[in-house]
Order: sequence, then structure tokens, then C-alpha cells
Amino acid sequence: MVGTGTNELEAGKDSRYDRKAEVKAFDDTKLGVKGLLDSGVMKIPRMFHSPKLDPPETENSPSDSNFSIPIIDLQDRHVEVVGQIQSACKKWGFFQVINHGIPVGVLDEMISGIRRFHEQDADARKPFYSRDQNKKVRYMSNSTLFTDPAANWRDTISFNVYPDPPSSEEIPQVCRDIVIEYSTKVRALGFTIFELFSEALGLNPSYLNEMDSAEGQFILGHYYPTCPEPELTIGASKHSDTDFMTILLQDQMGGLQVLHQNQWVDVPPVHGSLVVNIGDLLQLITNDQFSSVYHRVLSRHVGPRISIASFFVNISSQGMSKVIGPIKELLSEENPPIYRDATIKDIIAHRIEKGLDGISSLEPFKM
Repeated sequence: MVGTGTNELEAGKDSRYDRKAEVKAFDDTKLGVKGLLDSGVMKIPRMFHSPKLDPPETENSPSDSNFSIPIIDLQDRHVEVVGQIQSACKKWGFFQVINHGIPVGVLDEMISGIRRFHEQDADARKPFYSRDQNKKVRYMSNSTLFTDPAANWRDTISFNVYPDPPSSEEIPQVCRDIVIEYSTKVRALGFTIFELFSEALGLNPSYLNEMDSAEGQFILGHYYPTCPEPELTIGASKHSDTDFMTILLQDQMGGLQVLHQNQWVDVPPVHGSLVVNIGDLLQLITNDQFSSVYHRVLSRHVGPRISIASFFVNISSQGMSKVIGPIKELLSEENPPIYRDATIKDIIAHRIEKGLDGISSLEPFKM
């Protein structure tokens, strides 16, 4: 009986709560979560309250290789690198790369540049705040703020860098030079990794690049501020990436987790490394040979956490109209197609409709 009364009380509170108004008021400030923190808030607004995290936290032994994210040295013998990537893409969908050719100084400066942008005075950040998807550079908090059931404790600046890059003047001065340098270097690394993916699939090294998997690239510079009540919210909800591949640079704060064998496993920061994960589109064209897996970012009492995600997919109108399907060379009588052909636009639209924490964006495209 006590439980029933509590539920009725919660229902009454829900009927008086106007989430739409709270979200609009927050968005109208154009200051993001950082602005809330700067205002001295000690209790996070209800719009950020997440459902209970599920599945529950587990303690994983660092010595258990079954629950340690693979780390691949790209300067190892080529045949070994290809084998390690093949295993990681099938079993994990995630791995870290070291000796990847991008200087550590460039990585560190990119993290610093994104932090500089988010920690500028409010008046310097505000002009970049926008929900206009046609803008090549825009700052916001939560791209699906008005549709998700709970907002994430995170702000973002995005750069749509290929195939139609912004002019240098469109990029904030505090991070302009490093964004241009980093985006060029990580794009080159992307081409290299797609070559390794092709070989791991038994295809010609140029196969995935020739089908324009690396044709498009956009970058999200995330800022996860200190959270006064981390048990009530999350930095990034459980999701998979709707692209071909993501290359992630993270600072030393930690918080990224991958769902592996129904357990959340930490992706520990390794200074100088980059995290690579398979996207939904690559899972589709490889006919499930490679896995796109759920991941999330926890909120913390400490912070801020900075991460920079480079997504490889062409989100221009021409790129979105591209039809993809399982690679014919990978199919056989023993391995028939799992998915039907679909446009990238339809797959991404399904993800947006279902939200970050919806079912896999590939589910409706199964044969």
C-alpha cells in the first residue's frame, strides 16, 4: 500500500511538471550545461534526470583479458595488426590504437583547444550556439534535447569538415588552428584504418575507401562538466554510432564504457592513444562480421572531461542519398544477406526518431 501511495504522488508530480518549458528555458540561455554550473547550481534540473542505469555496474578485473579493451600497436608486423583488428572488430567493436602516426602534441593541443572554447566567457560562446543543421560549425547542448526523455550532462561544439569544410573564419579563433590540423591528420588515419578493415574482411586494401566510407567526416568536441549529482544523470546515454567508423580522442578523466557480454567495461584512457569503434553502417555492409556496440559516458563529481569524436560518414544531401547494403563479395549460400539495401538517410532518420537509447538503428533493415 505504501508503494501505491508513492506512485500516486509521483504521478501527481509528473502531471505538474512541464518538461517542455524547462528544456526551452535552458536552451534559450545558449550557455549549455557549463552555464548551469557557472550559475552555482547544486541540484541538477529535472530535465537531466536519467532512468536507473541498467544493466548494473560490474567490477571487472583488469587482469581478465576477456574484459580488457584491445590495444593495437599499428607499428607491429602488418599481418599481426590485421589479425588483431579482425578479432577486435568481431568480438568487441571497439579497440585502442597506439603508434598511429599523429603526434601526441597534436592530440594534447586538440583537447586543450576544445577545452578553451567551452571555458571561454559566456559572451564568446553564445554566438556559436545553434540548432541549424546547415551550419558547418555550431555549439549546443544535446542535439536531440527536445525529443530525448532525459538530457545528457554535456555540451558540444561540432565541425562538419568533409566533404565541404568550413572556412577558417567560421571556426572559433581559440581552437581554429588545431581543429584544422587535427581534422586533417585524423582523416588520413581514417583512410589507413579503413584499409586495415578491408584486409581484415579478406578484401582488397582499397575496397572500403573506394566505396567512399571515409568520404565524409564531422567532429564533435564534447565537454562534460563536473556534475553535482552524478548518480541522477549521465554524460552520454547508451547508444551505438550511426556511421561507418568513429575515432575518439579522450583526455585522462575516464568515464567511457562499452557494453561487452552484457557487462559495462571501462575504456581506460591511454595517453597518446585513440579509440576506434565500428559504426552501424559498417556492421550493415559487413553483414555482421564487424559489430557496432552500445557505449556510454558516466557523469562524475570530478571534471571536466573532454573528448573529441570524429565520425566517418557523409552527411551532405548527396552522401545521405547513397544506398548501402551488404558487400556482395562477403555473401554466399552459407552467409546470406542479413540486411536489405537502404539509404544512409533512412538509417539515420530511424536513429533520430528512436533517440539515442532506442533499439539498434539497423533493426528495421533486417531481411
